[in-house]
Amino acid sequence: MPEGGPARLHSGSVSKGGRRRRSSSIIYVEPPETIEQLSDQVALPNLNANWVNNKGAWLIHPVCIAGLKIFYDTIPGVSQETSWTLTNITYMFATYLMFHYVQGIPFDFNSGAYDNLNMWEQMDNGDQYTPSKKFLTSMPILLFLLSTHYTHYDLTFFVVNTLALMSVIVPKLPSFHRMRVVMPWSQTIEEVDGEEPS
Repeated sequence: MPEGGPARLHSGSVSKGGRRRRSSSIIYVEPPETIEQLSDQVALPNLNANWVNNKGAWLIHPVCIAGLKIFYDTIPGVSQETSWTLTNITYMFATYLMFHYVQGIPFDFNSGAYDNLNMWEQMDNGDQYTPSKKFLTSMPILLFLLSTHYTHYDLTFFVVNTLALMSVIVPKLPSFHRMRVVMPWSQTIEEVDGEEPS
């Protein structure tokens, strides 16, 4: 056993912030907040995620879907089936990017308390099954059903629409709360935290 025993091995596998160093796993679970982060989170309202509970925030989703559908219908040579599928894919990609990919907030008023959380995890203080989260989960499902119906249940369009739906619904599930998929070519945890990997 190397000099220093298990303590030396342990100190080499955990960074200063308590986060695990590089691993062969592509799944990473975000650790719970510290007491300092929790107190920073409750000090001020989270302007990044509170807008989803405001009037009109739910209305923008059907309006955007209708706008996308009209946009794709105006492109010459695009069939109705392709138009519905493109509308579905565009909406799913935009909502995944907005709610599940981007982490942190654009404002710096809470000492970085939300830096490691995406918008879905910030909404309603992380509570599950709130009205906003139920609505935002039902919209992709409704759009999937519409696009599947109007593509006349064609197998190719069905597979594409199903994959788009799964890529948005799976991160919304409570069992995937605070879970990240880390690709091997992406930044390591230490690079994100500003530390040099060893």
